[in-house]
Amino acid sequence: MLGRRLLTLGLVFAAMANPAFAAQSAAKGGSATSTEAQQAARRKALVAFQRDLISVIAPQAEPLPLLGGALLARPLADQPDFNSFHSLIERAAQAPNAGPEISWTRLTDCDAKADACPNPDALARLVAQAPDNAAVWLLKLGLDSHDEKGTAAREDLAKAAAAKLYDDYTGASLKALATTVTLLPPPPAVINPLSATGASGVQVMMVFGLASTQPQPGLQATARLCEGAGDDKSIKDDCLKLGKTLEWSSSPLARSLGLHLREVLSDDPAQQEDARRARRNLVWQVENFGQLSARAQGDLGLAQHLLTLARSGGTEMSLLLTALHDFNINVDAPADWEPHKAG
Repeated sequence: MLGRRLLTLGLVFAAMANPAFAAQSAAKGGSATSTEAQQAARRKALVAFQRDLISVIAPQAEPLPLLGGALLARPLADQPDFNSFHSLIERAAQAPNAGPEISWTRLTDCDAKADACPNPDALARLVAQAPDNAAVWLLKLGLDSHDEKGTAAREDLAKAAAAKLYDDYTGASLKALATTVTLLPPPPAVINPLSATGASGVQVMMVFGLASTQPQPGLQATARLCEGAGDDKSIKDDCLKLGKTLEWSSSPLARSLGLHLREVLSDDPAQQEDARRARRNLVWQVENFGQLSARAQGDLGLAQHLLTLARSGGTEMSLLLTALHDFNINVDAPADWEPHKAG
């Protein structure tokens, strides 16, 4: 049951986290004035702009700019070795004051074809850097469940339950990208001449689109382990304890799981109802932020405000809630509101 719920919420998050989707939809809607050749030329210019940004960032030595450069380089093919994702994220990891957010992104510096993902060295370093982060242990839980290591997955659950916080470092990636994409102005070839947002619209698309590719902890595997606890009180207790941490997590998806665990595992009907109400409000918040994100492609003030929020740091969840407050959108769903159904 949770798999379907997380999928429904995940589809909303995908639209929320990737304004590129909104931009592409808008472009298709205006196809009478925009040819495929023009769109192809704009995509080519955008790739060239990313490469230029990376070249400006590459000489720096601080971890945050290098993280931004690495995220810009990750989707690009045929990058020179010294400006590649591998080179930049390695340099970020070796820089003074490199934190767990660097190791988290470095998890994807691996060879998927050789079944060598996530990067084992990055995972080991992450465990050492952030042992009190439940996201780290849920990442391991997903891997151990995939490898059918039941005992190890159970240990991961216990460590996640004992952790003090949950952070998947999306906020750090947003800050790194929002700081780096403004180092150069987007060239005219990148900007749709019909766009009302100009350079800011391009920057919003890049920041939120590239940050949406973060490594994901094993939330589905965690749900299966908790829902299958049966009469094992120790698993149920750990899941309820973990759920409390997830309810205050950095991630809307993780918060959704925390609320679900309270709803299905709590023995108190009042707690179950409160969790259902909070989860309904969460979906309302995500859907409304998704609508703000889509509007940012046609509203210059909104686009600039989202960039400012991303540069300020914090978490994905704090950015979402701040944006809703700033645009006078109630965080509690109206009494007659129903979540949109996935098709």
